[in-house]
Amino acid sequence: MVRDYIVIGAGPAGLQLAALLERDGRDYVVLERGSGPGTFFTRFPRHRQLISINKVHTGCTDPELNLRMDWNSLLSDVPELTFTRRTERYFPQADDLVRYLAEFAERTGVRAEYDTEAVRISREDDAFTVLDAAGRTWRARRLIVATGVSRLNEPPIPGIELAERYDTFDTDPASFTDQRVLVIGKGNSAFETADALMEKAAVIHVAGPHSVKFAWQTHFVGHLRAVNNNFLDSYQLKSQNAVLDGTVESVEKAGEGGGFRVMFRYARTTERLRELRYDRVILCAGFRFDASVFDETCRPALVIDDRFPEQTSAFESVNVPGLYFAGTLTQQRDFKKSTNGFIHGYRYGARALHRILGSRHDGTPWPARQLTADPGSIADAVIERVNRSSGLWQGFGFLGDVVGVDGHRALYQEEVPLDYVTDGGLGPCPHRFVTDLEYGPGHDHADPFDVSVPRVVENDVDHAMDATYLHPVVRHYRDGVLAGTHHLAENLENDWDIPGVHRQPLTAFVKECLG
Repeated sequence: MVRDYIVIGAGPAGLQLAALLERDGRDYVVLERGSGPGTFFTRFPRHRQLISINKVHTGCTDPELNLRMDWNSLLSDVPELTFTRRTERYFPQADDLVRYLAEFAERTGVRAEYDTEAVRISREDDAFTVLDAAGRTWRARRLIVATGVSRLNEPPIPGIELAERYDTFDTDPASFTDQRVLVIGKGNSAFETADALMEKAAVIHVAGPHSVKFAWQTHFVGHLRAVNNNFLDSYQLKSQNAVLDGTVESVEKAGEGGGFRVMFRYARTTERLRELRYDRVILCAGFRFDASVFDETCRPALVIDDRFPEQTSAFESVNVPGLYFAGTLTQQRDFKKSTNGFIHGYRYGARALHRILGSRHDGTPWPARQLTADPGSIADAVIERVNRSSGLWQGFGFLGDVVGVDGHRALYQEEVPLDYVTDGGLGPCPHRFVTDLEYGPGHDHADPFDVSVPRVVENDVDHAMDATYLHPVVRHYRDGVLAGTHHLAENLENDWDIPGVHRQPLTAFVKECLG
């Protein structure tokens, strides 16, 4: 039997895509090596607190608008199938997410085969064959990999195998009492670990070659979050802990005294190697994609230090036709710029992938609604969406709404990957207006709390293009070529609906573009 689709992985992304395939009656199956949905979150994060926002009390009754502050729910047509109904914790526990994913799979009717581990994937005769650990084979014309970054990232440091690993180390702080600890890495897993050990460990050093980047400054939520940065307070107030900027050159056993001898090269000095001693070393350098199950017939090309599969704007492997990716693996398309590495971003990416698959293989064009092809109607439709859409909000700089104008006919298509539009994925059209939400250039370098830095004044129409805060940007493409750009003035409450500030200037821009 050759199915149309096999989805590997029943995490949030695999479930999101499968629920959409199920809703539309597609021929698919999900293969999951764990005994239930969301196996990754039964182990990670190790200290069990998520850093994804779960804001229950928004003061708003619009479910679409509320998804802007709900970073854990998947998309469905069932109003009560939201994560916010499970807990009021702003940063919830991972176990709550595991229970939610199990309920989502059951309520949406996802067809999943659990305890089914893919051990080898091959491709021949325009179909993929998946061999599982039990010796069964599964075949499909198209394969979607939603396994996430399941393999610990191990930097090429001599002796790194001596370090304890984030995915397996004993998280009980009591086992670190009065010890000197080195944590390798400067991401959230590293600081999550350091923060958890502060009450027991004598000394903790967090080390990495690059400066710490803060999510509140870069707007990339994979950078250090405030919920994990208590450790920095203990460092700057000289309370035995420290952040080391530089490279770990080697890790060696210290000999009879026990512990480890670490050779470290500082980034900010001309000093020769410094020898540092620790009782424990923990590797927290992130994760990577595990491509070992693919044989030579369909091994995908990798990028970004071989940590992610390289993809087209349609989330398809650049070198293996019919091999697609969903979930955190798709962050290759917006690496450290937007939100495809996280549920609140890739749930929309999975929906976009479903629409791409439908238009390519199932005879289902990208959903669209008709508009009156006049500037006022187009501007009104754009204003309504930017003030309500959760997809544009969460997928800033990556997803856009598209209004195609051909004569007296206008079609509005929602949440299309921007690169997919410019690559011609929607086909030709005389005029297209593409709207997304963006931060301004240099936003990740400015200190948002420095009052001495000049800022664009709220609702300043004349300087809207200089805004650094999140705001709508509308681009006009004539026969596929960029012909004009319009910025809507930023607003503290994200209310882009003031007639003289937002609507009228946008209407004038559309009118000018259409001649």
